[in-house]
Amino acid sequence: MSDSTRFRPVAPPEVIEGAFSEDQHRRMLDVVRRKGPWQLILAQHFQSPEEVVATTSGMIPEGFEPTWDMFMTPVFRGYFAQGSTVLHPEIEDCFFNRKFLDLVRAYWKADYARPESMLFNIQGPCPGSDAPHVDATRFRGITDRTTPVWLMNMMVKSGLFERWRAKKAQVIAWYYRGRVGGGFNYWPDGPQATPRQIKAPMWGRAVVVENEMMFHTAEACGPAHLRRPAGLRIDSLMSADPDSADGWQITTDGEVIQKVPAEEFRFLVHWGGEVYSDYEDLKRTLDHTDDIDNDRVFETMIDDLRRRGLEFEVPSDPMTDQRFISLLTQTYDPGKPASYPPEPEELAA
Repeated sequence: MSDSTRFRPVAPPEVIEGAFSEDQHRRMLDVVRRKGPWQLILAQHFQSPEEVVATTSGMIPEGFEPTWDMFMTPVFRGYFAQGSTVLHPEIEDCFFNRKFLDLVRAYWKADYARPESMLFNIQGPCPGSDAPHVDATRFRGITDRTTPVWLMNMMVKSGLFERWRAKKAQVIAWYYRGRVGGGFNYWPDGPQATPRQIKAPMWGRAVVVENEMMFHTAEACGPAHLRRPAGLRIDSLMSADPDSADGWQITTDGEVIQKVPAEEFRFLVHWGGEVYSDYEDLKRTLDHTDDIDNDRVFETMIDDLRRRGLEFEVPSDPMTDQRFISLLTQTYDPGKPASYPPEPEELAA
């Protein structure tokens, strides 16, 4: 099992208010309403339940086969920017954000930074997760355009690739006015230490953080009986409700399975930047003088598994072999956090 003390951000998370202006928030939300529908996070990033296990902080008993239903929550995702490129010009100022660049440079005490990506999560009532996760980081030569999320997370958990790990930081902002839950649970001192919470309601509140090295998860939100909509599947979609000026809907095969009113809508904006300590650090990255590739990643992991005395068959396709992914999870995952914040309570009628 991996050393759980490794998972601490470079600095404590910093909470700020008013991350975006009201005009910026309006324009971002307008993109979400016009450009949908949007897929589940699970559908976009994972090809099997085993890959989800490899990404979260939970392990399953040997021989047990996980299913999608174990992880299915109604949280949907889209992108405002990828590869340092804005996908929607009307929100360009939200991405090329001087305030955020100053925040992440100060957070790392670094000389240089550049915006790398910007995504959003949307949801209505939703259960919390008992398997917090770390976000996928990148390594010199390894990005989410060449490598699946589960493997990048496993690279962090193994501790074998620190030499190549990129410095990253995020500004994560929330817009949620619901009355039940909807906060942010996080473990800044490692998964075996006491968790912290940022409580809702929050409107433009944000945190500056290194989420690749800090386990975290959303708090449950909304009325408990609405958190698991009947008919939710891996191919379900979320979009603006055509019958409401500010409402939302979740559909499966074109059939509406849940209406989400604006007062229960939770909107998360996740801005990510790459950080470079100094010019030498920046030049090494830009010149690709010390990159790593997927083949070397698997060679390194296989050598380490053998040094540990583990018996296994080297797979022909380690990127998708579910038994091999499970072996890596059992070897490197630090396990579930020792304690969790309390679940949000329903309010009296």
